[in-house]
Amino acid sequence: MKIKAKILIVVLPLLIASVALVGFASYFLAASSVNRLAVESLTYRSEQLKTFADAQWNLLVDNNVVGIPAMEKAAMAAVEIYAMSLLRSETEAVFALDRSGELVMNAGVVTLAETDREALKIYFDENRSEFIPITASGEKRVAYTSPLLLFGWQVFASEKRDIFYGRVETIFKASLIILLAAILAGVPLIFVMASYLSRPLEGLVNTMRRVIKTNNMNEEAPVYYNDEIGQLSHTFNSMLKTISGAYAQIRQYAFEAASARKRENKIRNIFQLYVPKDVIDEVFINPEKMLVGNNRDIAILFSDIRSFTTISEGMAPDELVNSLNRYFSIMVDIIVNRNGVVDKYIGDAIMAMFGAPVFSENDALSSVMVGLEMMDGLEEFNRIQRELGAPEFRIGVGINFGQVTVGNIGCDKKMNYTVIGDAVNLASRLEGLTKMYHEPILFSETVAEKIKNELSCRVIDRVAVKGKKTGVSIYTTRLKPSPREEEAWKFHAEGAALYYRRNFKESLGFFDKVLALLPEDPAALRFRERCRVYSKNPPPESWDGVEVMTEK
Repeated sequence: MKIKAKILIVVLPLLIASVALVGFASYFLAASSVNRLAVESLTYRSEQLKTFADAQWNLLVDNNVVGIPAMEKAAMAAVEIYAMSLLRSETEAVFALDRSGELVMNAGVVTLAETDREALKIYFDENRSEFIPITASGEKRVAYTSPLLLFGWQVFASEKRDIFYGRVETIFKASLIILLAAILAGVPLIFVMASYLSRPLEGLVNTMRRVIKTNNMNEEAPVYYNDEIGQLSHTFNSMLKTISGAYAQIRQYAFEAASARKRENKIRNIFQLYVPKDVIDEVFINPEKMLVGNNRDIAILFSDIRSFTTISEGMAPDELVNSLNRYFSIMVDIIVNRNGVVDKYIGDAIMAMFGAPVFSENDALSSVMVGLEMMDGLEEFNRIQRELGAPEFRIGVGINFGQVTVGNIGCDKKMNYTVIGDAVNLASRLEGLTKMYHEPILFSETVAEKIKNELSCRVIDRVAVKGKKTGVSIYTTRLKPSPREEEAWKFHAEGAALYYRRNFKESLGFFDKVLALLPEDPAALRFRERCRVYSKNPPPESWDGVEVMTEK
């Protein structure tokens, strides 16, 4: 292959690559800038409208006219007028839908067909704010949607898509034209340059051939070296400049890769507020496992704030939210520190699991330690509540250990990694029983069996919860029981053993000893009363000590 062809093969791809890189980089940078501009512009309008709407609602609240249709309608009309003032072009539009999909506000020229409104109903979410593409009567638009909770609206601040992205598409087409023109013009220019560069080299080769053929060492090559070296140096420098341009693009890609890694780390740090680091590492290493359901034994914990409705009625909404956020922050930190995973919030209740997706031999113990530490954390929380003059919280914790189904449950639009099964239901029932038994923490016998070598467990009762015919023994514990409690719990254990063997009179004496050490102890009082009743009126032979619960 001649050197002209080699030069053409080497230089032409560099030319194409350079022009392509510059053109497409310009396109992507322009697209990114336009997209950011669109998001910022529409987000600003949405936030301004939300601020104004909140102010209007606060006026209704301050004047005690919430619930009066005429006043609420006037407030909504004010919001719509303000939305009109936010528009900066004839093509902009700000509109809102209620949960039924009805158009309740329309500032601008946009019209929505019924199919358009149905399509937009999927964006109704109390926590959903995002930049989305929409269609209004066949016209493509872009919008920033956010909830207006006080009015029950979902607001869409929109603009025609072409207004933002029309010039970007023009840049893309121009880049393709420039690339094609560069190729067509570059091929003949490269061929001419190759001929020019190869001419002194051909002279040198001919001279060397003559030297070889004639053995005439006096043959003198044409004096091309000074000029040719200068040309080669100049060409080499030009090539370096070209490579430098390509290298700049490579560095840009490397920077973007580093930024992507930084974003990944940021995501990790955010999720570590809710999920243990080991769990996050497992998910990143084996993400496919998260999509497969399986049965496994795990510990499930439920906690709930007692009399929360009464507490919420006596607090202002902002004070209630601040208190709840501080409460959840303390409790979630305790759960995560023990490698637990917060499955979900159910109103003021927390559901957590230990053993999924990452299994540990100490899951049951970890769940009980979390329950005990939550009680300690609650004391610190209530100390601050007292300083603020706010009501104190009281909680109950129920824990069970058993087999559940673990996996992503839901549909392609909304998935939750969660657990289901009877073991979950029992944990929830146990939390409900804490109110009846006046115990802050209750757990099942499967949990007690797992932790009995680490913590003292006190049997509280044997019950059949609602929906179940078979009984389960329920227990409680303390992190550091006092000497009186330790002695009382030993008497309690002996009394309970005799009680379930139907030795009621003998059992009664042990519970009297418990009450001598712990007056008004609810569990001992309950067993003593039963012993007195059964001593006079023994239960039937089929009696197994199970108390049937009719409530949660």
